[in-house]
Amino acid sequence: MSKNIAERHQWIIDRLTETRRVNVLELSAELEVSAVTIRKDLKLLEEKNLLFRSHGSAIPQNPYVLDRHVSEKEKIRTEQKSRIAAKAASLVEERDYIILASGTTINEMARQLRNNRNVTVISASLIASQILTGNPDIEVIQLGGMVRSSSSSVVGSKAEKSLEDYNCSKLFIGVDGLDPESGLTTTNALEASLNQKMLISAQKIIVLVDSTKLNRKGFGKICSLSQVDIVITDVEADPETVKQIEEKGVEVILV
Repeated sequence: MSKNIAERHQWIIDRLTETRRVNVLELSAELEVSAVTIRKDLKLLEEKNLLFRSHGSAIPQNPYVLDRHVSEKEKIRTEQKSRIAAKAASLVEERDYIILASGTTINEMARQLRNNRNVTVISASLIASQILTGNPDIEVIQLGGMVRSSSSSVVGSKAEKSLEDYNCSKLFIGVDGLDPESGLTTTNALEASLNQKMLISAQKIIVLVDSTKLNRKGFGKICSLSQVDIVITDVEADPETVKQIEEKGVEVILV
């Protein structure tokens, strides 16, 4: 299979679109060129932001996510986040004791919860707490600690320590990355540490994540998928990824 550089690049992109991962040695054999040539091809394609190289292979996008300011995040995929938040809010029952982590989808969920009655909410998000305090039928417990300006939420040992005093029915958590093998991650290690304590204080773990964050990884590891009960994501989620999540014993709700 003799191809020039442009043809090779198009062939690699087409294969990557089809399989979601390509391997240097396999490409070398299929295109009948050296592994050195394939590595150069992948490097050029990565420089054009057409793929991401990793351990002798390549995937469609960089799986690692960077932190962004909450105001910037709120402008991204608002329709999908609203549907995810609405579905999450529908799972909250009267006399529930719930934990809200942080993030723009969690803040949107708080807006959807504003008219609920007889619910107690422990919140790491300053924005979510402010939204919910307008309803006298919702008791809000704001965690204390160091405030992260990028997410308008608290982190640190004080917040972690206070969670030891509570047992809640459900935890609603937003993440920066959800990978079938790596589990749940966030861009901040302190936030990941607080999220881990939240897991201990809740009976059911419900993850709110839009489909762009699937197959992605943040710096701070929260937990494996084996600890998760439900993942709520949008209908644009990759079917193969959804299948992999479900094979871990997790219920996936598409909205």
